[in-house]
Amino acid sequence: MRFNRLDLNLLVALDALLTERSVTRAAARLNLSPSATSDALARLREYFDDELLVQVGRRMEPTPRAEALQQPVRDVLVRVDSTIATQPDFDPARSERVFRVFASDYTQMVIGPQVMALAAGQGARVRIDFLPQIAQPHRSLERGEADLLVLPQALLSAEHPSEVLYQERFVCAVWQDGALARGALTRARYLAAGHVVMHPQDAASASYEDWFITRLGVTRRIVASSYGFATVPGLLVGTDHVATMHERLARLFLSVWPLVVRPCPIEIPPMQQAVQWHKYRRQDQGIAWLRGLFTQAAAVLPPSQREPA
Repeated sequence: MRFNRLDLNLLVALDALLTERSVTRAAARLNLSPSATSDALARLREYFDDELLVQVGRRMEPTPRAEALQQPVRDVLVRVDSTIATQPDFDPARSERVFRVFASDYTQMVIGPQVMALAAGQGARVRIDFLPQIAQPHRSLERGEADLLVLPQALLSAEHPSEVLYQERFVCAVWQDGALARGALTRARYLAAGHVVMHPQDAASASYEDWFITRLGVTRRIVASSYGFATVPGLLVGTDHVATMHERLARLFLSVWPLVVRPCPIEIPPMQQAVQWHKYRRQDQGIAWLRGLFTQAAAVLPPSQREPA
């Protein structure tokens, strides 16, 4: 197909080239030979009258024109895919579709089991791939690399539709034989203690509680950090350190680790955990089904009620 003398297949090649910034990697992504991909780049350069990608040392860097094209081209391809390639009918018991969900290990542990159980109960043959946390997760939606985001509502993009799933409060977890397990956990004791925190692998992003505590102007003495929530409780055992955690997750850990839960002396607003999908995929029945699983799973979660002081 051509539009204004442009072979529209070249847009797919342009998207791969601008994403990979390498002819060899783009060729692998496109299932083409490097020579065919180089030919596509030459035709794109001729059409746009721009180099698009230039060699800088061992890397290829986009020109200003290419940078301006990258997001609109991706937007066009996502729209075409959602309009033409998506099947109007979806049967989870017959489909072998792969869904990609951006979600933290907290989300996987708290609501993931209910989601998987509901899918299994429907005899679903689909596959759900949970993707790790990254900065600017909405870009994954816009590049077509994720079907759903499951994140605190405060961290979602205003450009795409979303729905709140449930509310989560925050508590503090401490070692059951430590000094902080005895007596009230006051603000002074909390601030004087060493803190174990979760920081995503991508240093540009932050967990919700870390994001909000920073905005409160509270400074904590960090003694250890982990890239996932699941490993935080083990780092508390045998210490007088404290971890600020999602309440449902903390209570899951009580059956595994010798911990106790205390009210958090810092007023962190409850987290609104939400699901988000691309605005062009509103009519995608598969994504609607998957969203429904998360909504149903949220409805059967135990309530989040912070332990009274």
